[in-house]
Amino acid sequence: MTTLRREAKTLELPWRFTGREDELELIRRSLTAGHHGIVVTGPAGCGKTRLVTEAVRGSDRARAAGTPETRHLSFAAFAHLLPERVSLHRAVQLLSGVRLLVVDDAHLLDDASAALVHQLAVHGRTRLIVVAADVGPCPGAISRLWTGELLPRLVLEPLPGEETEQLLAAGVGGSLEPLTLNRLRHLSRGDLRLLRDLVDALRERGLLTCRAETDTWAWRGPVPVTATIREHAAQVLEGPREARETLERLAFAEPLPLPMGDLDLRLLEDLESDGLIRIDDHGTVRLTHPLHGPVLRAAAGRLRAARLARTPDRWEAALAAESAALTGRIEQADVRPLPTPVGEWLAQEGAAVPAGYAAVRARFSRLRGELREAAAWAREGLRGAPHDARCRCELALAAAQSGDTATAQEAIDGHPDLDEPSAWLAAARGDTEGALAAIGDAMDGMVQRYGHGAGAAGVDGAGDGAGTAPAAEPACADAVFALYDLVRLGAPGKAAELLPADSVFALHADALAREDGAALDRAAEALEERGFLLFAAEAHAQAARAHRDPRAARTSRTRAVALARRCQGARTPALSGLVLGELTARQRQIVTLAAAGLSNRQIAEQLTLSIRTVGNHLYSAYARLGASDRGALPWLVELPEVQPA
Repeated sequence: MTTLRREAKTLELPWRFTGREDELELIRRSLTAGHHGIVVTGPAGCGKTRLVTEAVRGSDRARAAGTPETRHLSFAAFAHLLPERVSLHRAVQLLSGVRLLVVDDAHLLDDASAALVHQLAVHGRTRLIVVAADVGPCPGAISRLWTGELLPRLVLEPLPGEETEQLLAAGVGGSLEPLTLNRLRHLSRGDLRLLRDLVDALRERGLLTCRAETDTWAWRGPVPVTATIREHAAQVLEGPREARETLERLAFAEPLPLPMGDLDLRLLEDLESDGLIRIDDHGTVRLTHPLHGPVLRAAAGRLRAARLARTPDRWEAALAAESAALTGRIEQADVRPLPTPVGEWLAQEGAAVPAGYAAVRARFSRLRGELREAAAWAREGLRGAPHDARCRCELALAAAQSGDTATAQEAIDGHPDLDEPSAWLAAARGDTEGALAAIGDAMDGMVQRYGHGAGAAGVDGAGDGAGTAPAAEPACADAVFALYDLVRLGAPGKAAELLPADSVFALHADALAREDGAALDRAAEALEERGFLLFAAEAHAQAARAHRDPRAARTSRTRAVALARRCQGARTPALSGLVLGELTARQRQIVTLAAAGLSNRQIAEQLTLSIRTVGNHLYSAYARLGASDRGALPWLVELPEVQPA
């Protein structure tokens, strides 16, 4: 790992507008003939103002905005557009000649300004774009814009995960490592302003490091408490001393819970009333905002931190409990999301993650179809135990099922006994017979180690999603997943006989053996319900090939594509032929050259572009196609021969 302090300071890129194409088009249509504008609402920091700014770029417009400090002053928001003293009637007359008026932070308007906006909407001569945050009561004159059906309302949701990832890549200047990406998403909770301030703080302090093995940016360690980050956490940093001490106790208890009985009840009532803490049904107290705990810990002095920090044995027991819970879920064939705060805390703080825990966490993520996260967890374990076979196995499996044969091969080099990764490596190279033979070897090894019953029973759970029966032995679970690999590779015959009867995996095997498209779709739905998104995508893809009805086949394919897009670049034989997104003409041109082996610099020189622009286009193409890197591109989509530019 190399800390690139000098390079990080050069990555001062403007954050380009990303995503929101549908919302952008909706706002632009609201300004065309026959429309009077639109109201845009949503959580604070979700990008409302940025979206509107992009929508009206190049238009002749006037702008007004509310502020907390001027809510008691009449027409304060329009002071730059109106005379010093004016009546509401006169103000409407004066602004009726404005073709387009953008009103930002309308929830903070004074009553006179809010009434003016409402009257302009009633008169209908001025097109209005009104932006308001969902942060408390809104002036009645503003809320009546949509409740009275004067203007349509667009409720803006937080930026989707894929688009947030693209935004961060553009802001940082490259892809982010999965655990870092998840951490930033969690800390910002959809607030794009906070997200940007966090990234700027990391760059300012030189805390972004480049992971050479993945060519991604990573962040480990405490949250940097810069001036802007302090502003976001001012409510907990600048409160009364007694309240802050309670909040600090909660912060240093994270990620373990702190019982309510250990704290002052009166103080807790005040903090809960202020929205700073939440108390669950079990009497456990936690900080409400995920940023507050890390900031309080980082801002505490060394002596206070030493006094409040909890002993390592508490973390070890909690980590073992998390590992056991994850293992139990895997054995019950149920990989729906499970809270794992202790393991995430260790990784985020840069502490050593035990290889055993990392391997279990990687396996859980891989079975969920989160292949990049699985690889990241495996690498966390390998940092402290470079030769750990379990972590190498998980890294190889995640890489092979992403089409990254080089990483998969490197992971299993020196470990010839890793049959399952060898099978998927062969599959990634197009050698289906070799893959099936390797699975057979794996099954033979399990029989030798655990007895002849290893392949006949194990993973609990029929297709009902209940997952309530006793957990199976790990050996049996391993055998079931090895058998199920045969189904995923298109050879269900033997597996259909040996998989536990009525299990969701047996349902999939039986449906594939009978080439029953409808049954495959039902198996896919059962797999998705239990959290196996990649397996569900594969079952839908197999259904698309099995259906005789073209309409049913298209439906299955659409479902397969939608699920595969959530599987972080999965490239398995069952998904072959699925194109996960359409490329722009420029993206296809750059992808074609990249697939032919040209470097970013060579592509930039050939197309007369900057290297940074080429990198951004490639990253967007990876996201659209579901590719993890350029090595997967030729396999994913059939590209024409490279022609000179």
